[in-house]
Amino acid sequence: MKNNFVQPIRIGLISGIIVIFLSLIGMVATFDKRDVISEVISLGVTVLMLTILSTAYLAARGQDKNGAAWVLAGGALSGLIGGIMLALLILISTVLDLRGIFINVTPTLISLLTFKQETLALGMAYLIGVSTVTGLAGAALYLTPSRVRQALLIAFLCMLSLGVMQELLRVTFSNIEFLASLIRSLYEKNGLSAVGAAGIFIFTFTLTLVWSFAQSPVQARVAALSPRGQFVLKSTGFLLLFAALFFIPKILDNVYIGEVLSNVGLFILMGLGLNIVVGFAGLLDLGYVAFFAIGAYTIGVLTSPERGGTLNFWEALPLAIAIAVLFGFILGIPVLKIRGDYLAIVTMGFGEIIRILVLSDFLRPWLGGAGGIVGIPKAEVLGFRLSGPIEIYYIILIGIFIVVFLTTRLKDSRLGRAWMAIREDEDVAQAMGINLVWTKLIAFAIGASFAGISGAIFATKLSTIYPQSFKFDVSINVLALLILGGMGSIPGVIIGALMVIGLPELFREFEDFRFLVYGAALVLMMQLRPEGLWPEATHVRELHHEHAPAEPAPTD
Repeated sequence: MKNNFVQPIRIGLISGIIVIFLSLIGMVATFDKRDVISEVISLGVTVLMLTILSTAYLAARGQDKNGAAWVLAGGALSGLIGGIMLALLILISTVLDLRGIFINVTPTLISLLTFKQETLALGMAYLIGVSTVTGLAGAALYLTPSRVRQALLIAFLCMLSLGVMQELLRVTFSNIEFLASLIRSLYEKNGLSAVGAAGIFIFTFTLTLVWSFAQSPVQARVAALSPRGQFVLKSTGFLLLFAALFFIPKILDNVYIGEVLSNVGLFILMGLGLNIVVGFAGLLDLGYVAFFAIGAYTIGVLTSPERGGTLNFWEALPLAIAIAVLFGFILGIPVLKIRGDYLAIVTMGFGEIIRILVLSDFLRPWLGGAGGIVGIPKAEVLGFRLSGPIEIYYIILIGIFIVVFLTTRLKDSRLGRAWMAIREDEDVAQAMGINLVWTKLIAFAIGASFAGISGAIFATKLSTIYPQSFKFDVSINVLALLILGGMGSIPGVIIGALMVIGLPELFREFEDFRFLVYGAALVLMMQLRPEGLWPEATHVRELHHEHAPAEPAPTD
């Protein structure tokens, strides 16, 4: 019995440390500025309770062999310990002045943690009780059937997202009367109304649950279609998606939305390129930002009058792609024999070498050093100057669809299967007759070309480029969106870019905590869904096969 509570206690202590840490760094108080449900639940409280809920879920995973009662008890115990540790922080803050060390331990934070109760004792009791119930809910969530659990999580995330995006939605859809009136009916002053939150949750939950039952029959019917029928269906879906994405900026008529979509699109292009290198071929590249910089600087040098450039964007674009491909080969040659962590270190060094060369005095006459390159002309089509974010968005959109088409064809080709064989086992792939040298070099080259395209569009979009735009964190962001979306998955790249790049743009006031949220999201993904949000089927089979129990040896 004693051993049964070891894991919940351990995870409860970890949960307490996490929520105390989030409180001390000011994240909870900062997030409290936004309400999910107006005057009821703030984003700060939601962050605390989600932390306790998630850790209780993990605690429940270790108790499932003991029965449902032990699972629930373990989750409640984990939440109880987390609440007690937060209460201890409150108690210590009343005895000692912690603001000399932790400046965020303010009366506002204490009021938030005690749920604005009249007395401190009542607030601490309330905190412990809510934490315990939240931990119990996390354990109950673990016991819930997978379809229902998935529907609950999606419904909650949808309600949470819509709750904190009130201002953006009001501005974005102000010109569309139907949507504007719908938004007014769902929201109150600072967030969703209680009725609006319940309606969104129930609607999303029902829709997700119905789809979970209908998904398999629909997929079976699609699989039963002839190759021609499947092609027609996919082509129709592709065209409808393109049409929807094409008309979104026109319908919304919002420059900010166009800017956000453009940034997301640039990272989708880079993500599709890195997906070939990392997702398909299994070559961990941490210097991918170098090819992005090469594409941008090539456009800058060839088109900027201040650097003696005489070409326009469309004339310089093929050269930017070609130079990025060349550097992809240059990177690939010295790392052909390197694998794993060593490959990551070497490629990271390559990215830093490119950045330092850009800053060097030797290349200053051509690349401008720390001052960068200015005066890069905008792209033109039939005499029309593509200057605004919405016009640039259309260039990016066309580029994405072309790259997605090429990537899909490559994935199903002989070369794509060779990449996947190398990803699984290089030695076996070589024994099967795959030329490792050329296969790896082609992966680096194609991945570099997509980054070069993204860099070229980035340069003409801003008309000015600086070395500060090509730091190491760009490579980390691209890799993060791959992990979050799903390695080797083309839809996963798009979903990952929306989550990693698009979503933070909507929460600019919380920018200081961006990397903390990234790290937490990646940790949770590794624990709860290591294959990613939209995984490739092959990766799912590999992961589940690795974690499956070994089959018993046959007996005579």
